[in-house]
Amino acid sequence: MALLKVIQSTVFKKLPKQSTDLPDDEKVSVNAGESFDLISAQLERGHYLIKLSNDISPIGATGYFFAGHVQVEGLSVDVPSKIVRTRKDGKKWFAQVDSGSEFFVGRGVSYAGNLGLMNVMDDAAGQYNPGDHRSTYGFWADFIFPTAQCESNGRFNCLNTYDRAFFTFGFLQYAAHVPNGDFVKFFCKLLETPLGKGYFSELVVQDGNIVRETTRGQLVLTNNVTTEPLLKYLNPTLNDVEEQEVIQAAKFVHWVINSQEHRDIQVECGIDHFKKAMQKYATWYPLDGVPDKVCLVIADIHHQGRAKVSAVKVALDTNGDYKTAYQNLLEIGQISYSERIKTLKKAIADLEKAGILGTKVYSKSQKDFIPD
Repeated sequence: MALLKVIQSTVFKKLPKQSTDLPDDEKVSVNAGESFDLISAQLERGHYLIKLSNDISPIGATGYFFAGHVQVEGLSVDVPSKIVRTRKDGKKWFAQVDSGSEFFVGRGVSYAGNLGLMNVMDDAAGQYNPGDHRSTYGFWADFIFPTAQCESNGRFNCLNTYDRAFFTFGFLQYAAHVPNGDFVKFFCKLLETPLGKGYFSELVVQDGNIVRETTRGQLVLTNNVTTEPLLKYLNPTLNDVEEQEVIQAAKFVHWVINSQEHRDIQVECGIDHFKKAMQKYATWYPLDGVPDKVCLVIADIHHQGRAKVSAVKVALDTNGDYKTAYQNLLEIGQISYSERIKTLKKAIADLEKAGILGTKVYSKSQKDFIPD
């Protein structure tokens, strides 16, 4: 006889929706440790649609359990998508995908009155090494390295869900709150890979936007103006660490730990972002012929958002004295971001010592760095 075992207290419900969105007569609580004789089960939108031998009042014998809260035994189930189970140990959250090993997702933290997850010290997915990517991207592989060190120490599974961005991920900390921003472009590329349907079975990419397929039809999560629906999908609120937030974060963490393609897409998107950003900065500032490390600090300032264009213009106003301009740029944000700037300076100095930085200038016409 096939069994359905409840491994975490949950609800049995009429529809595969958030239980908070259902009226009381369409859901019933079920305790961890209970088991039920099972006739059939199939996976649908992260839920098991199951048929039991006996009714569970008031739902009946047929309904839905969230797949991460139950375990099916004695029955072969076609699993087109990943099943994520979570566990909390103190402030730390862990997860297991399908029948794989448990892994660390993040630590619950508070920040400016918000609550969310943080993962900044775990090396499970490895760290960005520019040497691994020079053959593909040349000098750009090194150009992004100091900022990667500042953002995450190069960790591909770096995560935070506690600030106004709602969900930030990756070695360059792609932030989900920016319409058509680096996170949206990165996530679209991930969803279009073969593993995309496994991790996010209900999401599709249409005309560069992320769309969610629901029981009520399609819901557009991103457009040219807002990503608010995507933020709610990834991280419902900043008031607590919700299970949905942990599950979505766990998918990203598990994916990057186990997929070189995922890590390569992070790098591809990061370098593409910095190339395009430099073209934009060259319209804001007179950067044609400007040394690489001066451009790098400008790129880092804007990637973090620690200063406005006006402040950068003042720092660059040195009548072509780029040594002074470089020092001026490093002074921007010293009061609030001294540790970041210290990390940035060290990474730049190491690249200079290696003969990588200090050898090129930016060419506005070629949209690239060329030998000095």
